[in-house]
Amino acid sequence: MSGAAASPIRRLPDGTVKQIGPLTGTRVWTVPGRANRPISAPRGEPRPVAAGEADGLCAFCATRYLETTPEKTRLVGPDFAEHRHTPAAELFDTVAEFRRFGNLFEIVSAEYWRENHGFRQPSAVVQWAQDYLSSPAGRAHIESLAAIRAAAAGVEVSVEEAALDLLGGSHDVIVARRHLVDGAATDDDLASAGTLTPDEHAAYTAYTVRSLAEIQAAQPNAAYVAVFQNWLRPAGASFEHLHKQLVAIDEHGPQVDHELRLLSHDRDLYQREIADLAVAERLLVAATDGAVAFAGVGHRYPAFEVYSTSEANLPQEHSDAGVRAVSDLLHALHAATGPLVPTNEEWHYRPPGAPWPMPWRVVLKWRISNPAGFEGGTKIHLNTIDPWELRRRAVASLHELRAEGRIAAGIRIGDECVPADARLRYAESAWTDEDLVARR
Repeated sequence: MSGAAASPIRRLPDGTVKQIGPLTGTRVWTVPGRANRPISAPRGEPRPVAAGEADGLCAFCATRYLETTPEKTRLVGPDFAEHRHTPAAELFDTVAEFRRFGNLFEIVSAEYWRENHGFRQPSAVVQWAQDYLSSPAGRAHIESLAAIRAAAAGVEVSVEEAALDLLGGSHDVIVARRHLVDGAATDDDLASAGTLTPDEHAAYTAYTVRSLAEIQAAQPNAAYVAVFQNWLRPAGASFEHLHKQLVAIDEHGPQVDHELRLLSHDRDLYQREIADLAVAERLLVAATDGAVAFAGVGHRYPAFEVYSTSEANLPQEHSDAGVRAVSDLLHALHAATGPLVPTNEEWHYRPPGAPWPMPWRVVLKWRISNPAGFEGGTKIHLNTIDPWELRRRAVASLHELRAEGRIAAGIRIGDECVPADARLRYAESAWTDEDLVARR
């Protein structure tokens, strides 16, 4: 990236910022003046919350466990102890800090894997389904869910087949305990990822990593597991209740395939095109010992990119400390964003079996604008906040959050970061001796 003309981000004399996504080629403009618009999603008048109401506002809430599919696992108590396959009759015996279950309406269904790949549920899932149906509470639970799916699809199946599909699917949801923050007075006091404590968010992230590994192991026909979090309805969430989704798919998707083609010629792609660019353009937002956050270039929406600086590629290959490093930065950025801003969180990592090294990275996007006719006609996207302004806002908020003790200790913010914080090690095992000499 030598010289201003070669940079994928530049500011014109009138203040317009033009960007080109280094990995995508997406063209983005930021026009002066549009960044002053509110970024919180429009909401109705806040409504007071009655005593006990906060735990039953949606189907993901703690008093409505039977409205979701049978639990694969749940985390309980301050130590986040993992309970597996909680029976229907015992669902309310403990309170789940986080719980994982199959999506009632999957993106890629159990039928998809059965009909297109000949997949049959393993004996462990068959036994779990039989055990679950053997109790009156479990059978009633499956019958209720099967009726909902039958009404939506217009096709009825036996309760035994429904149980296998509901328990053995490859599209899971991980749901946090709170709908509203503890002690909320009104229904807009939403519990977002940023309102969790750093330890809670670390448990949430590590739980997602373990779940990702389990889905990959359970579905041998999957090429990739997409991991994402939609927060608030403008960002695609069905419920305003904190949750992540994990979806097994039988292809990588065109973006991953594109990046793998680039990597076949340039193992250092992410270092050169992303990390080095961020250092050169002063876009480092924060860093931990194990991860670094940039204000992203060339995104349709204002976006942060959190990169692991570990040599590991897949999330589950990271050490506990490596996962925590990513989690702490991601949590801090969610806290800086605030609970009323719609966001998408997208996980990216090397697909198992892919030939080239790729870093684990998480992109956090602010869904604060709606693409319209201009974008459709020109393929130029209007992003209302440029990366330099995004960094400025985030750094200011992170300093305030640190002073209030609301983010993890040890996070370096803004100008406290140094170029060495942006050293990505994901490809070091693939470098030759000549590569290492050249980098020195």
